[in-house]
Amino acid sequence: MFIRPVFGTGVKWDWTCTAKRVTISPMPVSGPSLSLHQLSRHYGALRAVDSVSLEIAAGSLVALVGLSGSGKSTLLKMINRLVEPTSGTIRIGDEAVDSIDPHVLRRRIGYVFQNIGLFPHMTIARNIAIGLELAGEKEGRNARVAELLDLVELPQDMATRMPDQLSGGQQQRVGVARALATRPGLMLMDEPFGALDPVTRDNLTGQYKALHERLGLTTIIVTHDMAEALYLADRILVMEGGRIRADATPAELLSGDVGAEAEALVAIPRAQAAHLIALGKRA
Repeated sequence: MFIRPVFGTGVKWDWTCTAKRVTISPMPVSGPSLSLHQLSRHYGALRAVDSVSLEIAAGSLVALVGLSGSGKSTLLKMINRLVEPTSGTIRIGDEAVDSIDPHVLRRRIGYVFQNIGLFPHMTIARNIAIGLELAGEKEGRNARVAELLDLVELPQDMATRMPDQLSGGQQQRVGVARALATRPGLMLMDEPFGALDPVTRDNLTGQYKALHERLGLTTIIVTHDMAEALYLADRILVMEGGRIRADATPAELLSGDVGAEAEALVAIPRAQAAHLIALGKRA
């Protein structure tokens, strides 16, 4: 049996079935491309997102950065229809998102957010498999959960634990595993590591970057942390006033030639680094 990939999914899964077991073999391919055309979301007179047009190549890792209220999260949530646009169109691969039932669409897109949202009354295994359960996929569910625990580097005995028995970092790994359970090629992440301590956050950032590359995903991540964006992304979009004010690679942003909005954000980690260097020289 072969499971059809969705949106040019990041992984095709070749399921070999016998009477006693299901073997799942990952075959990495590229995630989908995205196309946004004249996308807007207005709340009365407020233009939260204002006529954004954007092309994102398959397999990209794109960071959306900007001050609070700049439109980052609203833009992200329009992709999986948690927020409906006032006008404009979104295409994932060759499909218009408004042609797909929102519930079906969300099961085909991985979504990770800061508060994680694990169900406290469910085991970790059931939390991870909830998307498969809602889709009515029963065959191979336990094998899929076991594989996902390995993928996010959690021990297998975590499957039977409850969310309150895990640390914040472990819970966030479960959130990533849950988002990957339905084999999406596209991952949307809204401040996924923002509530974690710096060491755990740094570890998870590096692990997700490796996971993105290993599975060939297309990822869009919203973050307030410019250092995180510079490390993670191959492309950074700076938003201000509902519009994209800069669109550049990390190297281009660090060069200082992409506009005042971007330079103001880059100046923060640059100043922090300079301060640490100065402290080290005094020691």
